[in-house]
Amino acid sequence: MRKQAATRQSDILSVLTASETPMTAYQILEELQRDEPEIAPPTVYRALAALTEQGRAHRLESLKSFVPCRCDHAQSMALLTICESCGVVEEHDGGPLLPELTALIAATNFKPARHIFELRGQCGNCAA
Repeated sequence: MRKQAATRQSDILSVLTASETPMTAYQILEELQRDEPEIAPPTVYRALAALTEQGRAHRLESLKSFVPCRCDHAQSMALLTICESCGVVEEHDGGPLLPELTALIAATNFKPARHIFELRGQCGNCAA
C-alpha cells in the first residue's frame, strides 16, 4: 500500500534529522529502501520538493544535498555554515541581514523566491 504524501515527507524528514551531515536524494533513498525496497527515486524527489517548499528542509545548492530546517524562517533567511573538513552543517537565523540584502538588490528589481545563504569553510572543531 502506498503511503500518503504527508507520511512520506515525515519519513524523509526523520532520515534527514537523524543524519549528522547533509544527505543527497539517493542517500535518503538508500536509507528508506532498507524498510521499503520498492520505493523509487521520483517519490523521494517529490517529497523533498514539498519539504523545501514548506520550509521544513533546505537544499544545499553547492553540495546538491539536503538538511532539515532547524529554525523558524517565516520572515527570515536561512544562513547555513558548511564545514568543508567534517561536513557538519549548522543553521543560523540570517534575519538581521535580510533588509540589507533586500536593499542591495532593490535596484535590479530582482524578486527572490527563497532566502538561503550558504557559507563554506571550517567549523570551530576543525579549525582548531
